[in-house]
Amino acid sequence: MYSIVLVEPEIPQNTGNISRTCACTGASLHLVKPLGFTIDDSKLKRAGLDYWSELDLHIHESLADFLEYAKGKPLYFASTKAAHTYSEIEYPEDAFFVFGKETKGLPETLLHDNYENSIRIPMRTSLRSLNLSNSVAIVLYEALRQRDFFDLQLEGQLTQF
Repeated sequence: MYSIVLVEPEIPQNTGNISRTCACTGASLHLVKPLGFTIDDSKLKRAGLDYWSELDLHIHESLADFLEYAKGKPLYFASTKAAHTYSEIEYPEDAFFVFGKETKGLPETLLHDNYENSIRIPMRTSLRSLNLSNSVAIVLYEALRQRDFFDLQLEGQLTQF
């Protein structure tokens, strides 16, 4: 299944929201240190609700450690500086989606070295970026859509009728 990678995330609420999205979709979450918060931060836990036990969480000491861990895996780097829109790529089922920290994004050297695997969400040129947790959801759900939302509940049921 898919994996979300947050490189040096800074805002606990974003990471908490992303952890909830990952738990609900079956995606793994990889956090790359340094983190701008502690894992037991109350804001992080609150945003993730009671989904933490359902989350496949991995923590990496550095970007270099993560890249070694993921060597040979399909990696896609999300950035406003990317070459392709997120919707024009067909993602393999074991793809890793890598997102940078809220204030700076991913290092330009990493994007340069992986430019063909860099993806962006279209937006107005006069604005900097979307919220990190929204960006993760947009990209992840496009990948899931491409797999017909495999293994996810597709139909809800009314409880009062």
